Amino acid sequence: MSQIRGCRKRTFSYILLFFCLLVASIKFIVVHSSPINKRNPDMTKAWGTKSEHLLRINDHDFTMRPGFGGPAVPVGVDVQVESLDAISEVDMDFTMTLYLRHYWKDERLSFHSNHNQSMTFDGRLVKKIWVPDMFFVHSKKSFTHDTTTDNVMLRVYPDGKVLYSLRVTVTAMCSMDLSRFPLDTQTCSLEIESCAYTPICSCTDTYTIDPLKYYEKISLSQFLIQEFHTTTKLAFYSSTGWYNRLYINFTLRRHIFFFLLQTYFPATLMVMLSWVSFWIDRRAVPARVPLGITTVLTMSTIITGVNASMPRVSYIKAVDIYLWISFVFVFLSVIEYAAVNYLSTLQERRERKLRERLPCTCGLAHPGILSSSYSEVDANTTGHYGLPEENGVKREQMLVQLAMENDQVTGHVGSSAYNSMWIDTHAIDKYSRIVFPASYIIFNVVYWSIYM
Repeated sequence: MSQIRGCRKRTFSYILLFFCLLVASIKFIVVHSSPINKRNPDMTKAWGTKSEHLLRINDHDFTMRPGFGGPAVPVGVDVQVESLDAISEVDMDFTMTLYLRHYWKDERLSFHSNHNQSMTFDGRLVKKIWVPDMFFVHSKKSFTHDTTTDNVMLRVYPDGKVLYSLRVTVTAMCSMDLSRFPLDTQTCSLEIESCAYTPICSCTDTYTIDPLKYYEKISLSQFLIQEFHTTTKLAFYSSTGWYNRLYINFTLRRHIFFFLLQTYFPATLMVMLSWVSFWIDRRAVPARVPLGITTVLTMSTIITGVNASMPRVSYIKAVDIYLWISFVFVFLSVIEYAAVNYLSTLQERRERKLRERLPCTCGLAHPGILSSSYSEVDANTTGHYGLPEENGVKREQMLVQLAMENDQVTGHVGSSAYNSMWIDTHAIDKYSRIVFPASYIIFNVVYWSIYM
């Protein structure tokens, strides 16, 4: 019985062991045959190995330029302007997005091709070969676009010719002359230069630029693009020598309509509004004084608003001339009323003294002895007898007839006495109605004929 029981135990152990091995084998097969757990080959490493082997990257020292020690390497530059993003007068700069392409020949990158077809690579290969060391002169900031991947393209031809293209946005300095602002035309330039190589050494690069291309529908809110052109010059540095420099020049003409609506028209209307006071009665002080102060303060606000968005330059701009001349016209209209009011006060004092000198008419038979009541005489309605002017003042004569009957005063029948009195009245308001508009029209004709 004991032998039979031991045999059964061994048999059960063998069966259990077999079952465990079977489960483990099935699990191993399922895990390793699943597509989820299959590892793809490293395409990056495979790409790098194939391209580097084809172009013989490891066989050459690409830290040196092609044909080192020989003649200069011609490098062609092709620029295609995609957009002019912003132009700032305050910062004196502009922002431009462009495609920058380089052409050169590097025989070290030549390869065999049965169909003479080029090969195109992304930016990963650029770091392993020699490329021209170009940079943007007077650049404040620049970057290469990297959405959704680096916007860099490298194309190699079988004979070793290379095309290197990248999409760049650069913010560069632009020295603007704002003396004619906002009736100005600005010329800015994007300058490209080699960083290390000079054109007078046998181990240098020479750069040439192809005809400039730009998107014809480029438009700006404040400027009209008049011209794009390129030039090439040599730049000298005292410590390193001469360098080739490429200039991408563009001419911009500012749109004037915005400034007409926001600056010139309001200033002109304020000047015309100040002329209204010339038609208001000079005795209406509460009407004329607030009108003059309002126009002066409004002109000050316009001048402050314009200068707040402009750089602090040390010269006078065209818009400053117009605004300040307009401000002077408005200010003079206030001074004109001050002069009229002061001279009117002097005239009233003279009238008061003249009334005190007149004889008493209390006992006269004819109470209307005076031809007119002197205190009620308006200086603007008195008779004018063509007398000369003195200090801008017209002297008008009013004859006051003191007709006194003989039997009432002197006893002489038909006797009468005549007294002639001089009163100073001013025609400043009348003259201002003509002089101010005429002067402002002449100023506008001269201004627009010079700056347009």
